[in-house]
Amino acid sequence: MRRRMVIIGVAMVLLSLGHAGVGLAQNQAGSFAISPFLGGYIFDGKQDLKHGMTFGLGLGYNLTENWGGAALFNQIVTDSKAGAGQVNGYLFRLEGLYHFTPSRKLVPYLAAGIGSITLNPQRGASCTELLLNYGAGLKYFLNENMALQGDVRHILSFGSIQHNFIYTLGLSFLFGGAKAVVPPLDSDGDGVNDDLDKCPGTPAGVRVDRSGCPLDSDGDGVYDFRDKCPGTPAGVKVDRSGCPLDSDGDGVYDFRDKCPGTPAGVKVDRSGCPLDSDGDGVYDYLDRCPNTPAGVKVDSSGCPLDSDADGVPNYLDQCPRTPKSATVNEIGCWIVRDINFDTDKWNIKPAFRPNLDQAVEILKRNPYLKIEIQGHTDNIGKKAYNQRLSEKRAGAVMNYFMQQGIAKDRLTVRGYGFSSPIATNETEEGRAKNRRVQLRPLD
Repeated sequence: MRRRMVIIGVAMVLLSLGHAGVGLAQNQAGSFAISPFLGGYIFDGKQDLKHGMTFGLGLGYNLTENWGGAALFNQIVTDSKAGAGQVNGYLFRLEGLYHFTPSRKLVPYLAAGIGSITLNPQRGASCTELLLNYGAGLKYFLNENMALQGDVRHILSFGSIQHNFIYTLGLSFLFGGAKAVVPPLDSDGDGVNDDLDKCPGTPAGVRVDRSGCPLDSDGDGVYDFRDKCPGTPAGVKVDRSGCPLDSDGDGVYDFRDKCPGTPAGVKVDRSGCPLDSDGDGVYDYLDRCPNTPAGVKVDSSGCPLDSDADGVPNYLDQCPRTPKSATVNEIGCWIVRDINFDTDKWNIKPAFRPNLDQAVEILKRNPYLKIEIQGHTDNIGKKAYNQRLSEKRAGAVMNYFMQQGIAKDRLTVRGYGFSSPIATNETEEGRAKNRRVQLRPLD
């Protein structure tokens, strides 16, 4: 009884092991098996036989992965308990088998069938009895064509009912049959099988193309699920986040930036160029003279041109080509500073002669310079009178220049009366400024 319980326990262990180890579908439909084995045979205690050794061969065929059949023959070698000598047994069985989890490397199965047993003692007549058998087994596939196989069977022989047990261990060699169909793997679950997947390990939920790679709708080399700037135009270089490059960091992508290399912190327009608020062609961050009127020519610093360097820009200078060091008024005309005249007078006061001497010095440093001496008045009196008065004031300055050595052919006298005031004639202070002489260089 104890041995019987041990055998049943071993069978239960074999069955429980069958739930381990997923492999290829090893138990192939339509395959044949040749199975040599050896083991032990346990006789019913009522029989006059010792437990013996057995060995034999099985032939099997798998109708499906689960269902199969087998024909088995094994020889039993034992001795009589009563000292009658050696007894040989011959066991024939036809069995049906059901395999559990045939796609695993470890395949448990149940078996049941019919057969016969013949005992042939050295002394005495042979005895053959029909039998039923059932039990369990386990196959462990070493590869697709070979398995290690273990069996336990309860042998129920007729005549006088006897309960025998057989346990065997052997190898099973498989031939033919349909190759196991291995379901294609899709390790990252993107819908593209591993053998076709050119981008394994795609994150869950990411849409992929036919080759298993995440979509890159704009073709910039950055997958859509990482692309922070979708819709980048074709051929545009992008950074790791899929955004076009902005090399100068002005907020305008390089492919749109018409002014690359803008210094850091400089405000730019939509095309990436620094602002030029006054439209003079000099960017604001370089412009030393912002708000230059439209159309005025400027230098590289954005300041209006001042060709004669008199401090009055060309667009305001009514007297261009003023000699260097000459004193000019607001409109850029050369004036003899503080050379003003009293009302109705044209004589030069001695206090003003140093200023005239300064003008003489300029004329001497520029020997080819010719000038127009312009006389002006306030608006007190009639026009004709003021015209003559302005000519006299200009003539007085010309005479002074000639006395200082300036040739007459370099000097031209012209009176303007009160036609060109530089200040208001409504006040005495303004009228005093208008009673003046100013100089204009001639071509």
